[in-house]
Amino acid sequence: MQSIESNLVALNARIAEACRLANRDPASLTLIGVSKTKPLAAVREAAASGVRHMGENYLDEALAKIDGSRDLDLTWHFIGRIQSNKSRLIAQYFDWVHTVDRLKIARRLNDQCPPGKRLNTLIQVNIDDDPAKGGIAASLALELLVQMSALPNLQVRGLMAILAQNSDPGASYQSMAQLFTALRPNLEGDQKLTWDTLSLGMTADLEQAIDAGATHVRIGTALFGARDRQTMGAQQT
Repeated sequence: MQSIESNLVALNARIAEACRLANRDPASLTLIGVSKTKPLAAVREAAASGVRHMGENYLDEALAKIDGSRDLDLTWHFIGRIQSNKSRLIAQYFDWVHTVDRLKIARRLNDQCPPGKRLNTLIQVNIDDDPAKGGIAASLALELLVQMSALPNLQVRGLMAILAQNSDPGASYQSMAQLFTALRPNLEGDQKLTWDTLSLGMTADLEQAIDAGATHVRIGTALFGARDRQTMGAQQT
């Protein structure tokens, strides 16, 4: 069984090659280690190997890991579907939320932010119009962006997507990059906004994501190994 450290070496080599082909600096990319179904020990091992950003899909699982790693310098990203009754804890515990796709959730996160905190948020776009995936339609992204920009406790940073299983990653990610660029002019003159983040790509398609201009890639299997499907099933029920 390979260690997380050796997995990270191979993953970094893969990222470096993808960046070379895309004529990009690997330093322009943030690796998020997706630790869902993995124990706290795996998070600590990844951190010891140099991973500084961690992503979680399931709130209940994430809270124990965050509490158990407060001695480490980690940035936590929520990348799962947001249930209204859990928005307060998400706003409290996480540094980033990637999956905002409706104004109701954005308002709850804004209103429930701890005093003095500004929560980094991304708008999730359903770029493949897949009913099985979360995200707002691309045609509605500008409206939601304008609405979220008025919320004082949210720092809207960019876009995020999770692709349909049968999608063409290259085409879908390029569409996301085009939308990201198209929305930028609407932010000119607004000093409150920093439009700099495109969260795309997982283990199977990180090369296409990097080629499209992703700034954040969310990697689970290539870093932590195969997930515990039994644990996943229990969490999703």
